[in-house]
Amino acid sequence: MTAPVIHWFRHDLRLADNPALSAAVASGAPLIAVFILDETTPGAWAPGAASRWWLHGSLAALDRTLRRRGGALTLRRGPALEALMKIVRETGARQVTFTRGYGPHAAPQEAAIAEELGRDGVACRRFGGALLFEPEAVATKDGRPFRVFTPFHKATRALEISAPVPAPAAIHPPSRAPDSDVLDDWALLPTKPDWSGGLRESWNPGEEAAKTRLEAFLSDAMERYGTDRDHPGTAGTSRLAPHLHFGEIGPRQCWHRIRHAMDAGGGRDVGAAAFLRELVWREFSTHLLHHWPSLPDRPFRDDFERFPWRDDDASRAAWQRGQTGYPIVDAGMRELWHTGWMHNRVRMVAASFLIKHLLIPWQRGEAWFWDTLVDADLANNAANWQWVAGCGADAAPYFRIFNPVLQGQKFDADGAYVRRWVPELSKLPDKFIHQPWAAPAAILAAAEVSLGDTYPQPIVDHAAARQRALAAVAQIRASSGGGTEPRSTCL
Repeated sequence: MTAPVIHWFRHDLRLADNPALSAAVASGAPLIAVFILDETTPGAWAPGAASRWWLHGSLAALDRTLRRRGGALTLRRGPALEALMKIVRETGARQVTFTRGYGPHAAPQEAAIAEELGRDGVACRRFGGALLFEPEAVATKDGRPFRVFTPFHKATRALEISAPVPAPAAIHPPSRAPDSDVLDDWALLPTKPDWSGGLRESWNPGEEAAKTRLEAFLSDAMERYGTDRDHPGTAGTSRLAPHLHFGEIGPRQCWHRIRHAMDAGGGRDVGAAAFLRELVWREFSTHLLHHWPSLPDRPFRDDFERFPWRDDDASRAAWQRGQTGYPIVDAGMRELWHTGWMHNRVRMVAASFLIKHLLIPWQRGEAWFWDTLVDADLANNAANWQWVAGCGADAAPYFRIFNPVLQGQKFDADGAYVRRWVPELSKLPDKFIHQPWAAPAAILAAAEVSLGDTYPQPIVDHAAARQRALAAVAQIRASSGGGTEPRSTCL
């Protein structure tokens, strides 16, 4: 009897363009597909509530896809090394394949697994597949990792991106399937209260849904992506981020499908190029995490260790609930709570508000996004929060302070986004939708808005908050010999 091969699914919850899975199937041995829910690694970032909701749906979809090809998904819970070794010994498997990870704990865990498997004479095969370029493939001329995106992006242009491989047509299962946990028993879904109604309305996890979303983006939004992606009231983004994070679709699939659309013409090159650049930014973030494992916890720039933060619980709670009194910020935070997602432009505005208007540490915002985003990705979440905070690699200067009123007026000029997510302001005219406190009393009354009652007054004055933020960054600059207060930039 032929010994089975195990494919250990991680953040590669798909069949197509999965090199590790393809290698397992190509071996000709019976395939055991395994997913392990490991919540035991000390110091690791366990999945947040929204991620757990998505994971449930994604695993259910993966099992359905495997069963259509003759296989099934085996679920185990516990420390990955122990769970994997147990199923190897139960089944007599002689080979294990998996897709490598890039987080702080991935390499030590993978090395320990390879060593333990080797003791049992089991082949351990690790593959890429989660990125366009492995971290070892992109380096400066002196062999160091890039710290700035533009030269990183330029360097990747010289690298070939191999074509994606199709999903296995069929899977040869073992004569006896190993025991599996029941997905519902993992309690990944919320029970009481069930806050996930908005997520169910907004998303459909799984590989097939990811492919459908990519095709919808190509046909409906890609041509306008270069401009529409900055306007939250317009369906101008791909919304592929959670599918990419869970590996329901691979970046090579997206890259080559979009390149094919560009080659087909139709005036979509500008939007396609902008999207491909965003894919490379995603790569850059993951490379940063791989080379600097402390990225989610500590500022990339050491001088920000001395930043005079104000950890104000009341202000942070107002931000989380979408009750800051700044409509564009509140709309974003409410969209996040309802759908598990927030428009990228508004993410920058909301993050800037927390960090620079409220002086609350970026790690608090990072943790909230980690718990509430369906696309919560450790590398992207950390890198982007540090970018806004001005303390990360290739970061925006700290003194680049987003003005939430101007941002709303520029990117949500007709107030469509605010009216959707802050309905208590829906009757205000466009002129005042982003600054209701500036509206005359008669207009507020006609719009049925009572500031401080139906909608809060601003929890902080923008001009005063800007000056406080500039004083704070001047303080750390002075302590590190960086000179006088920098000029401000309000966008």
